[in-house]
Formats: sequence, C-alpha cells, structure tokens
Amino acid sequence: MARLLVTGGAGFIGANFVRYWQGTRPGDDITVLDALTYAGRRDNLPDGQSVRFVHGSINDGTLVERLMRDFDIDTIVHFAAESHVDRSISDPDAFIATNVMGTQTMLRVAKQVWLDGSGKPHRFHHISTDEVYGTLGRDEPAFTEEAQYAPNSPYAASKAASDHLVRAFHRTYGLQVTTSNCSNNFGPYQHPEKLIPLFLSNALSGLPLPIYGDGMNVRDWLFVGDHCEGIGCILDDGEIGETYNIGGGTEVPNLVVIEAICDFVDRSFAEDRAMALHFPDAPAASGQPTAILKRFVTDRPGHDRRYAINAAKIEGALGFRPGHDFETALALTCRWYIDNPAWWGHLAEKLHRVRQRVRQRVG
Repeated sequence: MARLLVTGGAGFIGANFVRYWQGTRPGDDITVLDALTYAGRRDNLPDGQSVRFVHGSINDGTLVERLMRDFDIDTIVHFAAESHVDRSISDPDAFIATNVMGTQTMLRVAKQVWLDGSGKPHRFHHISTDEVYGTLGRDEPAFTEEAQYAPNSPYAASKAASDHLVRAFHRTYGLQVTTSNCSNNFGPYQHPEKLIPLFLSNALSGLPLPIYGDGMNVRDWLFVGDHCEGIGCILDDGEIGETYNIGGGTEVPNLVVIEAICDFVDRSFAEDRAMALHFPDAPAASGQPTAILKRFVTDRPGHDRRYAINAAKIEGALGFRPGHDFETALALTCRWYIDNPAWWGHLAEKLHRVRQRVRQRVG
C-alpha cells in the first residue's frame, strides 16, 4: 500500500488527481495538504476514509515533517502552486513565496525524513508547466524535455526555479524525484478565472467574454483526467531523475475555443428549454447567440503566443497517450459546469466584481 502526501490536493488538478488515484488504487492512503487559498476548496475532494485532509501551508516545514512521519509517507505528489499568469503580473511576490520557497521547504523536509532519516524507498513527483519553456513561433517544433528554459512571466519563472531545485536535490543529494511539465489543463473543478470556465460561466450569466488581443494565442489543451492518468504512469514506471512532458496533442487558438464554448451553450439551450429557467441572463435564454457577448480587450503584458508539447518521450517510454480528443473533453467539461452552477456561481460573481473594480481604477 502506497502512502501519498498530495500538496495542493484541494485545487483543480490536485483534486482531480486525488479522485483518480482513489478510484484506481482504492487501497492506498492519501493525505492532502492544502492552504485553501482562493482556488482550493475542501469540497473538491471526495469523501472517504482513504483521503485525509490537512489545512496548512507547504512553507510550514514543521507541519510537513510531522505529516510525513506520522503517516509514514513514501510518495509526495507536489501540485501546490500559485498558477495564474495575470495574478503573477500583479503580485509576483506570492508566486516566489509559494512556488519557489514552498518547493524548497518540501524538498528539504523530504531529504531530512527520507535520506537523513529512514532511508526508505520514496518518490517526490513535481508537477510543472510548459510555460517554463517560453513561447513558440508559428512554425517552430513543439517543446521537448530538452528545450531551453525561457520563462516570460513571473509565474513561469517561479515554476522554472522550482524545477531546477527538484533537479538539484536529485543530483546533489540523491532524492528520488520525477518531474512532469504539462500543457493547458481543463476540466471539472477549475476556478473560473481560467479561460474555459470563465467564458462558460460568463456565457451562462450574460457577462462579457473578454478576449485578449486578437484571440489567436495558441495552446495545447490537455483534459485534466488524462493528465492525472499520465502522472499515474510516471509514478508507476517513470525513471528516477527524469522529466516527462504531458500534452493533449491538440493545438487550438483561444478564439476557436471560445467559439466552441459559444456553440455548445447555444445548442444546449436549443435542446433543453429548462436551461432558460436556470440561466435566464444568458443571451441563449432569449434565443440570441452567445457570441454577442464577445469583446476584444487589450492584451496582457508578455502574453506568450504559442505553446505546444512534444509528448513522444512519455508515449515511447511509458506507453501513455491522452484518452480524450479535445471536442469530447470540452463537451464533458461544459456539461459539468452547466450541471453544477452551485459550485461556480459565487466564484464567478466575485471574480466579476474584482475585475470591475480593477477596470475602474485603471480608467
């Protein structure tokens, strides 16, 4: 039986991973450590005795050490991070504190407990992002694991620093680590500050759909369920000290994603008249196209033009390929948000008020 400590396990990807792991390995013991900042929620996690929740920070080394010793942890899956680029531009200090110093604390305690203490077999798996590689031109080949790091935002720079720390603890001390760099995730439980849940919740609420620049920034979209399965493959069979890119294999411009969301909402209202009762403020409730909400806004500073992941390594070495195509996964995601307005409603409303205040100050 494995004993996992999942940091940031009440956040979007972390909670999906906990659900995936509990469903595929029900005999394992899982401890979730999460500070429950704005994007983490206790109710994202499944119920059950095999999942233990601890409210706390990865910067609290004393707490991390106690959890590792008390629950005999042999595997750390490190999701905890500040992750929104816009927030990193306005408050980079928080990203350094969590993503760099927090990771350093986790590594130091893991070394202390596993290497300086028990000497037991262990694994520290670090979750990173394709944004550490920077941006790609339209015709440039996709990022491989050997791509040079060139982060363009405080968020990406903080994740690059944490990647280097993980590598250094392996090379210097022998800590048994693996790292995965993923492309843009989407799926259930994602905070509505991110593109897909933001535009879907705004469409259902009759709010503007703010499109940065010309909307042609390209991302490689990865369904969160597939990402979790890929992490599972690395934990099972990944080579110690190695990095694996996990991508969705689908490069799509933001504008195309937004148009697909609009089309899905319009079809959903046409097929189910009850939708108009649940979401009366949506244009589709009165027979208007959702696309009338689209608004092009000033691009954000340092907005990377294109990301693309070359996932040949994980496919060749571990046999992993995403199980969902983009269209199917987007439909599943949109359906989840439509069916769970109580989960996102107050978050979307709060986010909208914050954006309005920012616009008023800038104006």
